[in-house]
Amino acid sequence: MITHPAFDVRPWAIHENSLHLDALARTESIFALSNGHIGVRGNLDEGEPYGIPGTYLNSVHELRPLPYAEAGYGYPESGETIINVTNGKLIRLLVDDEPLDVRYGTLHSHERTLDLRAGTLTRRLEWSSPAGAGVRVCAQRLVSFTQRAIMAIRYEVEPIDAPIRLVVQSELVANESLPGAVGDPRAATMPESPLIAEENATTAEGAVLVHLTKSSELRVGAGMRHEVTGPDALHVETDGAEDVARMTVTARLAPGERLTLVKYVAYGWSARRSRPAVHDQVVGALTAAHTTGWDGLLREQREFLGEFWSGADVEVDGDAEVQQAVRFALFHVLQAGARGECRPIPAKGLTGPGYDGHTFWDSEMFVLPVLTYTSPEAAADALRWRHRTLPIAEERAAQLGRAGAAFPWRTIAGRECSGYWPASTAAFHVNADIAHAVLRYVEATGDREFERDTGLPLLVATARLWRSLGHHDVEGRFRIDGVTGPDEYSALADNNVYTNLLARQNLIGAAEAAVRHPDRARDLDVSTEDIAEWRNAAGAMYIPYDDRLGVHPASEGFTDHAVWDFATTTAADYPLLLHYPYFELYRKQVVKQADLVLAMHVCPDAFSTGQKARNFAYYEPLTVRDSSLSACTQAVLAAEVGQLDLAYDYLGEAALMDLDDLEHNTRDGVHIASLAGTWVALVSGLGGMRVRSGQLSFAPRLPPNLARLRLRLRFLDRRLEVDIQADTATYRLLDGEPLTVVHHGTPLRLGADPVSRPIPPVSAGPRPRQPPGRAPARRGPGD
Repeated sequence: MITHPAFDVRPWAIHENSLHLDALARTESIFALSNGHIGVRGNLDEGEPYGIPGTYLNSVHELRPLPYAEAGYGYPESGETIINVTNGKLIRLLVDDEPLDVRYGTLHSHERTLDLRAGTLTRRLEWSSPAGAGVRVCAQRLVSFTQRAIMAIRYEVEPIDAPIRLVVQSELVANESLPGAVGDPRAATMPESPLIAEENATTAEGAVLVHLTKSSELRVGAGMRHEVTGPDALHVETDGAEDVARMTVTARLAPGERLTLVKYVAYGWSARRSRPAVHDQVVGALTAAHTTGWDGLLREQREFLGEFWSGADVEVDGDAEVQQAVRFALFHVLQAGARGECRPIPAKGLTGPGYDGHTFWDSEMFVLPVLTYTSPEAAADALRWRHRTLPIAEERAAQLGRAGAAFPWRTIAGRECSGYWPASTAAFHVNADIAHAVLRYVEATGDREFERDTGLPLLVATARLWRSLGHHDVEGRFRIDGVTGPDEYSALADNNVYTNLLARQNLIGAAEAAVRHPDRARDLDVSTEDIAEWRNAAGAMYIPYDDRLGVHPASEGFTDHAVWDFATTTAADYPLLLHYPYFELYRKQVVKQADLVLAMHVCPDAFSTGQKARNFAYYEPLTVRDSSLSACTQAVLAAEVGQLDLAYDYLGEAALMDLDDLEHNTRDGVHIASLAGTWVALVSGLGGMRVRSGQLSFAPRLPPNLARLRLRLRFLDRRLEVDIQADTATYRLLDGEPLTVVHHGTPLRLGADPVSRPIPPVSAGPRPRQPPGRAPARRGPGD
């Protein structure tokens, strides 16, 4: 664990009370702002020092070749990498000709606050130059949720105790120099100077730069406009070159006087529109923001977040760290998807370059559940992006000799970007994950129009893939052989339980949706024979079970493998993927991340209560959690089988993944799926939330260290609150028509009045052990 000594624990903010240059890259990710379209890292306003400069537009990427030592049919030919676009955050300050650089002079104080209700990052500092001239700076920035193309900054400077001459330079800069790679395959390979200048239109009011990416040929526009207030004798001028536009303000300030600069920055991009069109888009967005004004943008931001929190907040009584962490997590998950508008949700959101900016199955299985029950339109938009890329997925399936669609393991624009086929091409479960997200969204919203227009084509295409990928064996069982499940330490296995269960759900869901929308099904060439085949395959789906051990193997034969030699594996050997060949991992019983355990979470009715307890106990000693995706799932099942203290420990790990930098790579961006997992661990774990046959079900239980857990969520156009205490749960319908929910198996009808019910006790067996040195950190009073 690497704690940040300057972070305070606050319920509605992340507050840093002093600057630590050795943690700069990490805090740039923590303090990143985004709306799903624009993402800006929390770099210092002056630009230097920095960890990783970063300004991103969702889906703006560059192409790079994927070299292979030996060619193979079906290997992806090129990859996609997110790029750092034009930086509009820069506001440089010179004090009596000396630049404000916190590495020089004297930094008297420095604090930053990410306000989770206001949606702003505020920075305050006092600094004296090497010559002794002192200034006080207050800078506040936001990325607007309501005006999708806009970032805005208010930068205010005043002397501390003596007159000073100030020069403020507000800039747009493209093709910034970036730090080199860190040697971790999870980090990005960032292209140098990916932008070709097409236009620099600099005027007295501001500037617009338009660039074209070299290989992907995406056109990117960035513009800035300013409001400057201060002493009467202000001098303002603008200038620019190919990759730079600059407005310079010069002033003399006496003590008590202030110079205030409001900077509006707009972004736009397109793969098709012309340079003038992109230019005009940026100018239009700037004009709208300028008309709204800084105070108007702040008001809109707070109103947007107020509406979000009214149906999403989670209150935790008894653990201030987890309370802060879950709101931080919800804020970043919202930022990742709120205004993506038919674009993907990358694994790092738009907070850093990690994983090259790719989206994975994490989005559908970890992030979209949170958005579905807190901001459902954002979840729908992410699935509409999958629908947009359906032709590419169908082309990929045909290339692989399969029917339907084969969605990519990792991508930005829809094409497969992984050259390691055992963990990419073979990880077909991503297709069932997308179908699962469709079914979950429709179940939670009742949006039949979405189901007809977006959901059904996705369900049909993925069902066709499963029917062509699997086969009936001599015993009549439907098998899916040679695939990779969620656990990346097992590959090319037969009948992965998670994959087969999700494929079964996919096939049934496609058949049922096709029957509900017969006209649309005809448009998709779905026949009655297709529907019958899908139902037949689902009914015959093979789910392996080890009668000898009384557990489900993750895949057929998994429990026959030798167990990994944990006794000789040291702490320095983790994560295993960086220290051992995959060949060795694939042959052993060792689990990178929850696989069979995840299946028990997302397909709860496929397992008996006893099977869940035995399965969980069996896989705990094998799971090393070399992935940030694992802890939240283990928290959910630990809670379900009654291991409440262990569930609480796993909750803490998921919650503090980035705030405590547990995997030592938050510098490359926050872990959006693990952040989402904080909500999952609380709501699905301790809250016991499941949706069965269209009905919300809860089985809440709290560990001894938590006094209370209060959840808010959205379901079928209603807002619901669940208030959980040690021995009682109270359900309230905050708005909407009456609703029936289930509490520990008992239906409850919710109307105008809250309904309370006792929480039955639970007994659990001995606490399962984990691999040596891989147990989650214990949480308790004072921990």
